[in-house]
Parts: sequence; structure tokens; C-alpha cells
Amino acid sequence: MAPRVTKSEAEWKAELTPEQYHVLREKGTERAFTGEYDHTFEAGIYRCAGCGAELFTSEAKYDSGCGWPAFYAPASAEAIDEEVDTSYGMVRTEVMCAECGGHLGHVFPDGPHPTGIRYCINSAALEHEDR
Repeated sequence: MAPRVTKSEAEWKAELTPEQYHVLREKGTERAFTGEYDHTFEAGIYRCAGCGAELFTSEAKYDSGCGWPAFYAPASAEAIDEEVDTSYGMVRTEVMCAECGGHLGHVFPDGPHPTGIRYCINSAALEHEDR
């Protein structure tokens, strides 16, 4: 599905920090255990740092020990897009913001109940909004 928010690379670079740009637009990854939201569990909503779309809620966040914020479900099925990622000699499922197409992280089938899914998301791709 095509992203609904489209901007030029110059616009993205002007609006995002260098780390946010690297993660969201260049499919980068922050180093494990360094992200702002890895151990943040305050009530609220996690929005896309690129476009502000609601992606995840604090109710679905848990400490997976993986070094990145982990969620067992997105805020809604429409919030994210997924595609196969074969970079680095691995086969993984990439997770992107459905609104702007920004790279968020990856999803794995080793999460907790009730879904058994772990959305492993870069902090640089998120902004937390208190409730």
C-alpha cells in the first residue's frame, strides 16, 4: 500500500533529526539498549516520529529484553504495513508506518500472549504522547 504522507528527501531531512532520518528514511537501526523508549512504560500513545500517526499504545508495550521497545500489537491493523526484508543475509518482516512509509523496525513470532508477536521498534522512529 502506498504511503499517504509524501515528502521530498530534502523535506524529511529538514524535519527529522539525523538519527530519525537514518532510521525512518534509510531503514537504519539504532544500537541495542540505547533508545529513549527501551525502558519507558508510562501510559500513553507511541506515534510515528515522521508523521505523527498513532502506531502503538503503552498497554501493548512490554520488556522483551531485546534492547528496543517491544509491543505485542499495533494500535490498529491499519497503523502499520509489513514487507519481507532480506537484508544482511536474513529473512525478516519489516514494519513500516502506513501513513508515511517510515521504517519502524521488525516483527517476530516470539512475543507474549495474547498475540505471540513481538514488534521490535526503534525508539528514533517513535514519539511518546502521555495520556
